[in-house]
Formats: sequence, C-alpha cells, structure tokens
Amino acid sequence: MIQTPFYLIDRAKLARNMALMDQLRHGSGAKTLLALKCFATWPVFDQMRDHMDGTTSSSLYELKLGAEKFGKETHAYSVAWADHEIAEAVGYADKIIFNSIGQLERFDNQSASINRGLRLNPRFSTSGFDLADPARPFSRLGEWDAGKIEGVMDRISGFMIHYNCENADFDLFDRQLGRIEDEFGPLLKRLKWVSLGGGIHFTGDGYPIDRLAARLRAFSDRFGVQVYLEPGEAAITGAASLEVTVLDTLNNGKDLAIVDASVEAHMLDLLIYRIPARIETSGPHPWMICGKSCLAGDVFGEFDFAKPLQVGDRISIADAAGYTMVKKNWFNGVRMPGIVVKELDGSLTLAREFGYADFIGNLG
Repeated sequence: MIQTPFYLIDRAKLARNMALMDQLRHGSGAKTLLALKCFATWPVFDQMRDHMDGTTSSSLYELKLGAEKFGKETHAYSVAWADHEIAEAVGYADKIIFNSIGQLERFDNQSASINRGLRLNPRFSTSGFDLADPARPFSRLGEWDAGKIEGVMDRISGFMIHYNCENADFDLFDRQLGRIEDEFGPLLKRLKWVSLGGGIHFTGDGYPIDRLAARLRAFSDRFGVQVYLEPGEAAITGAASLEVTVLDTLNNGKDLAIVDASVEAHMLDLLIYRIPARIETSGPHPWMICGKSCLAGDVFGEFDFAKPLQVGDRISIADAAGYTMVKKNWFNGVRMPGIVVKELDGSLTLAREFGYADFIGNLG
C-alpha cells in the first residue's frame, strides 16, 4: 500500500475533461494551451497532449518544462523578463508575450526572430478576489491604452487577454468579450492571433460548451484571428484528490481530526482565499479536519461523516489538482505528498515520492 499523503491523479476523470476539450476545439477552431502555472505534473502529459495544442508559461522554467515534457506549441509569458533570461526564452518559445510596451521595446532586437504578443488588460475581470484580480486598481498586468498600443502594432502579431477567473457564466463571458470587441476592435483586426487566457470553466457540469464554441468561432471570423485559450483548472477539474490518513483525534469543544498533510504546505490556495476543502461525505457526525503543521489556522474545514473518525482512517480531499502540486512547500519540514497516477485499468503508479534528501537539498 502506498504511504499517505499523496496526490492521486485519476486518468479516467482526466479523460472526461479531455473529451470536452476536444469538443470545444473542434467546434470553435480555437487552440488550447495548458496553463502550467495551475498544473505542471508532467507524468500525465502523455494523456493530455493528444487533446491540447501545447502549453503556456509564466516563467522561464515553466517554458522549458512545457517544451521538454509536453512539446507542441509553446507560449512564453512573464510579468517581467530578465536580461539573462530572454535569449533562452526565445530559444524555447514559439511565441513570446510581453507584459508591457517597455519590455517589448527593451527586448525588441532579441525577440525579433519569433512571433511576439502583448498582454492587453481590458480593465475588468470576473475575479471575486482582489488578490487574484488582474484588473484591480493600479494593476501591473498588461497595457490598456489603445493609443499607446497603436505605436507598437507593427512589432506584434497577437494579444493575450486574461480576465476570466473560474467563470462558469457563459452570458457574462459573452458580454465581456463584446466589450473587448467594441473597445479594441480596430486593433484586433490587425492581429493574427488572440489568446483569451484561462479561467473559463467550460468543463464544469452543465456548461453550454456548444454556445461557447460558436461564440469563439464568431470572434475568430470577425477579426480574422486564430483564437487561443489557456485552460488550467478547466483541464483538470475533479481529476485529482489529496489522500490523507487520520493521525490523532481530540475534542476541544468540537471533534477534531489531525491528518498527515497540511493546508499551508499542500493546498495553499485554501488558506490564501479562506475557502474550505471539498470532502465528499455526509452523515450525522461533524468533524473538523486539521493539518499537522504548527500553524493554528491549518484547517481543511468542517465536514459531516457517517461515523466518528478514528486514527488510521483514510480521507480523500477532492479537487486537489490545480494550484497544489505547483505550490507545495516544505513548511515545518512536513513530508511532501507523493504523486500517484490511477491508470485507466484501476492500477496505481507511484510517479514521485519525496523524502529527507529533497527537503535538505531544497535549502542548501
């Protein structure tokens, strides 16, 4: 038996998302690039690459990972490229996307050999969290002055516009894309490609994927551009869990169970955005599931179970693919979860295990 904690990636559940990915690609003509900032666990890239067109990155290391482990088309974006990175980035990328006109001009000569893009900030988004809102006041993410952008149109072939965040509302997407068309239409008509970024929750239950496909095709036809999407969460929705074991129980006014993983170290977004984990359980016994780090607020949430928990019980924490493995850390020296793949035949493959050598090697 594989020792917990570990992230369990289920190929059958991943296949469901990939089927929807194909439906959208074929219906819209859009290309989809896996957003490595969300999910970069390359042992399952062999399954994903047949249903996606490549990868998009937020750093040089992600760019290299995408090129080496995924292949196909690679988009290179960074909020700011450093002088010592640009030559290597251009060497790996099919397209390089600059966050600002200043960066585009600074690296004009070094990047002239490949397709270049600019990040466009439409000054609105669907994010409900200020921390993650690319259109927040004084945002550093992209350019929005059409007059300034006009001056560099001869140097770029595309825009990247990332303004959706777990947006499951097609009508909202439709309205906001219309605003972009109205405000930036003259510039869009001069481009060859437009990436509409990620954050469109088209693999969610009941999403009108055919309407989205038709809308994307209409956008593409109107402006004569190749449309790209950059799904992260949409690619891996529901495809993985964090498998943990109860180490101790106590009652300090509530029944508490301490497990062999940590929110702070292994599902950090839950702590950052102050949202509970998802555990698919129900029953008459409420328990607070707690992490094993010394952080007082290291709590996965409160859940109802069919029976009281005991030491040794196994718990599956759902939706543990996105923004987990890419953010895991060594806080408190808590052992990092392994990475396990559930194959289509039901067998388990241990893709990666972490130990003391990884901990100490990370620090010196």
